[in-house]
Amino acid sequence: MLLEFKTKNYKSFKDEVVFSMIPAPKQKGLDYSILKKTAGKKEYKALCSSVVYGANAAGKSNIVSAIQTFKSIVLNGNINNKKANVPNAAETNLELIPNNACKSNLPEPVSFFIKFIHKSMLFEYSLDVDLGFFLDENYKRSVKNEILKIDEKEIFRRNGKELNVNEKILKFFDENLVSKSPKNLKIVLSISEESLNERDLFLCNGFKTIISSGIYDAIYEYFSLFLNSYYHSFSVNMVPSYMDKFYEDSFLNEAAKCFGIYTNKLVFVRPDNPAEMPVLCSVMDNKRFLPSITYESYGTVRFVNILPMLAQTLVRGGTIVLDEFDPSLHPMVIMNILNIFHNDEINKNHAQIIFNTQNPIFLNNNLFRRDEIKFVERSDETNCSELYSLSDFGTKGANARKGKDYMDNYFMNKYGAIKDIDLSGIILKQMEKYGDSKASK
Repeated sequence: MLLEFKTKNYKSFKDEVVFSMIPAPKQKGLDYSILKKTAGKKEYKALCSSVVYGANAAGKSNIVSAIQTFKSIVLNGNINNKKANVPNAAETNLELIPNNACKSNLPEPVSFFIKFIHKSMLFEYSLDVDLGFFLDENYKRSVKNEILKIDEKEIFRRNGKELNVNEKILKFFDENLVSKSPKNLKIVLSISEESLNERDLFLCNGFKTIISSGIYDAIYEYFSLFLNSYYHSFSVNMVPSYMDKFYEDSFLNEAAKCFGIYTNKLVFVRPDNPAEMPVLCSVMDNKRFLPSITYESYGTVRFVNILPMLAQTLVRGGTIVLDEFDPSLHPMVIMNILNIFHNDEINKNHAQIIFNTQNPIFLNNNLFRRDEIKFVERSDETNCSELYSLSDFGTKGANARKGKDYMDNYFMNKYGAIKDIDLSGIILKQMEKYGDSKASK
């Protein structure tokens, strides 16, 4: 269960941005959106959904990109790019791009932080990466700092190559430690400091191999199976080998009928070249197979590709983060998906959904709590982005009270994160420049 994600100096975000899934204090209503889990001896609450609004180029996608990049770093164990044959092309490259507004002589590190609950433990992991200045391709990347906490107790801290591990605390979380005495730990840390590559994560290397593989395995499991982020999700193509049991023809075709597809059966066909991905095909009346993208609408193909990801998240109980979730999908489809996540009887495994959108129909106080609605706004002066929540607006005499029409207020620019657009002037200039007399020649 995701509680909080932070990033700083990443892409359009210069200052620290906090994406919180923790319910805002004193807010009431829509209790179905509140998830509860126990870690250690404490109970923690989290929101089951969140929607992000903002103008084009405001920086909404950069939040998803930051989560995807951080996830890829942890799974790779380093800050190197790694090519892989996966359905989401955005997973193959680490988009480690620092903000370009740095005015100092020394580059500022890019920072990531995540807080989540997994296996009844509260994990907090932070990472600082030195990438140089904006688009400095020849800069020698390095990991500057790492901190891992479990149940609010610090497990290890890395500062450059200097390592500190709290062995006394570790014993509470992992009985099978490799180093079982202060003397052994001192030797292990000395070896780790000497062998640690500046591009490698200590968590995924020295800590994993010679201190506590059990704690690392729990963290790796969360990032690989329970945090599903899809940057540029419109380009995602789900395939049988990736979807496991969720690609079954019966499942896809039953869902397709609910979506409104009655004419043709949908199947995945593997090309003759085993290195290529299977292709979603429609089976015609004469038993011919046609690639669905040439026969079905783009919205239909997107629905079939996205549905297994959603089902997988609900079954496992993880968090799914989607960039550009709703293009080409009818709002009623999205509404139904959100209602499933909000349904306690279906969403028994504490699944969460986060997505950005341009569709104002979801600015509805009967669908989302104020703290579930986020906005991203980009400054015309600094060109940097800022993230804030609707719940940040006061309720006394303001425009974010329950019962207010959020959509009307948004278009009246009472929340920001919207931009007035008037293309008539530049179009008029083109018409004057290339008028009828010139166009007819």
